[in-house]
Amino acid sequence: MSIQQSDVLYTAVATAENGRDGRVASDDGQLDVVVNPPKEMGGSGAGTNPEQLFAAGYSACFQGALGVVARNENADISGATVTAEVGIGKNDDGFGIIVKITASIPAVDQERAKDLVEKAHQVCPYSKATRGNITVELSVA
Repeated sequence: MSIQQSDVLYTAVATAENGRDGRVASDDGQLDVVVNPPKEMGGSGAGTNPEQLFAAGYSACFQGALGVVARNENADISGATVTAEVGIGKNDDGFGIIVKITASIPAVDQERAKDLVEKAHQVCPYSKATRGNITVELSVA
């Protein structure tokens, strides 16, 4: 279910110059990075790239969702980490991405961790935004 503009609590604003081979900056100056295609895609790899930025955002958002689920279920997720791997490759329309989310939750057993991760995937805004659009694989380390 989508939100309405009146429901928005915060809006991030970033502007790109020269696409994948340039610069991206937020309007508040907190983010200002050089972006370059990775060497694997023929670029210099000298800067970050959109896939790394997406992976950073998705992993942070998913970790937040995991925290919400854990609080609701009184689960201990101390020491937990979430890693997002974002792959890019050619598809029928040009290029597409896939994501693998790996959560490490050392304070709970494997089955409990899997349950928490599945539930976090249902509440994470990034997961909701990508659901049905890209492949997202979940795993527990």
